[in-house]
Amino acid sequence: MAKLGAPPMPWQKYVSDVALEIDPDTGLFAHREVGLSVSRQQGKTELTLGAQVHRALAWPRQNIVYAAQTRGMARQRWEDEFWEKISSSDLAKMARIRKSNGNEAILWGRTRSRMGITANTEKAGHGPPLDLGFIDEAFAHEDDRLEQAFSPAMLTRAMAQLWWASAGGTTKSVWLNKKRENGRRLVEALWEALAVDLSAPRPRACYFEWFAPDDMDRADPATWRATLPALGFTVTEEVIAAELEKMDPAEFDRAYLNRTRRPTPPTDPNVPKGKWPGLLDAASKPVASSVALAIDVSQDRNRSAISAASLRPDGRVHLEVVAYRPGTDWVVPAVARLHRLWKPVAVAVASGSPAASLIDDLVTAGIDVPKDKANPERGDLAVMRSGDVTEACGQLADAMNQGTVRHLDQVPLTAAVNGARTRRQGDAWTLDRTNSLVDISPLCAATWARWALVIRGPHVIEDYDIADSFA
Repeated sequence: MAKLGAPPMPWQKYVSDVALEIDPDTGLFAHREVGLSVSRQQGKTELTLGAQVHRALAWPRQNIVYAAQTRGMARQRWEDEFWEKISSSDLAKMARIRKSNGNEAILWGRTRSRMGITANTEKAGHGPPLDLGFIDEAFAHEDDRLEQAFSPAMLTRAMAQLWWASAGGTTKSVWLNKKRENGRRLVEALWEALAVDLSAPRPRACYFEWFAPDDMDRADPATWRATLPALGFTVTEEVIAAELEKMDPAEFDRAYLNRTRRPTPPTDPNVPKGKWPGLLDAASKPVASSVALAIDVSQDRNRSAISAASLRPDGRVHLEVVAYRPGTDWVVPAVARLHRLWKPVAVAVASGSPAASLIDDLVTAGIDVPKDKANPERGDLAVMRSGDVTEACGQLADAMNQGTVRHLDQVPLTAAVNGARTRRQGDAWTLDRTNSLVDISPLCAATWARWALVIRGPHVIEDYDIADSFA
């Protein structure tokens, strides 16, 4: 890379050091696959070129094939960027270019190696054995045709490697998303294995990724510093700030935070999600004497949520997801513990919902159904009927429109608000688990908790003014 005029930045050196590790027992590369997921404009092209030229010069008769979104895009980068950098470098006298269509190659006379390009088709890589296959801009590949074409051509080459690289894609980037998921799983499994035995066998693939999880603020420079490895070298915070100002947030996330861009959900006319960002109050806290809890379970029972609502001194209602975890077995013990700690106004559960199956267990845990429905006690269950659920949904929508609720912008709750769908219930409406774009159990639980606070609060909280929550 230094000879090509682009000395490696620390992150590029790190990737190269690991990707090109030699197994001392075999003398071969330790990794046959190298995966790289990094944001745009971080120096991926220079690293890509450096890896190819290194291969061409380090061993004789190497067959190197590069692929991008299309054959045309591959040729453009190969000719306008790769060859341009080679021909203007100290290595120019060692290489020559052949531009004839269908037979393009950069040829290295001393080693008789070649750097060619290919199309994104099932026939790519067919022909001579392949030593290095490079799949660039993997976000554009909707299937694994290139991998399936490259891999068999590498079987007889002991030092063969498949490299792939890309910034984040969209939900249509099936191959990239699968590779990223597999890479993360590989890294986690390796950490778990090394925690038990430092001599645990390493996988034959290595994976590198810089990205910002959804709970990291896109506007925080600390997020950029954690996810943009070229920041401070070839990119400045001022430039990233300017990009944030002019770009669509979802596209900024994909390009610079390496997040997968998801389709923008259509607006549900009943859920005023446009009001949600304006209701954020990062400093909002529950008031211990006026907390109502509620639980909900996803339709497939894969995840459960406990949410809380609390009446603040200013009359607004604080909404918060207390816990959101896989499964249902943890819910009753967690609610029982919170019940002891907080002495909540009530614990709400919707009858007829997936969470209704937990009602008997809650009663067994000491969270009772009111003995006198007209005079419930603090901490009793609030079992919601169909009409209560409809009422609660309308009340929360009104509260959002009127600005009388506040939240902490927790990812599960905000995602549920943005992805929620509704269905008709008589002349009213209710939240619809089946057609929502995401699991809405955090939102359902928050909605039930607010309802329980409003309905039960006047019975158990001294000086509770129900009008405050509608102010």
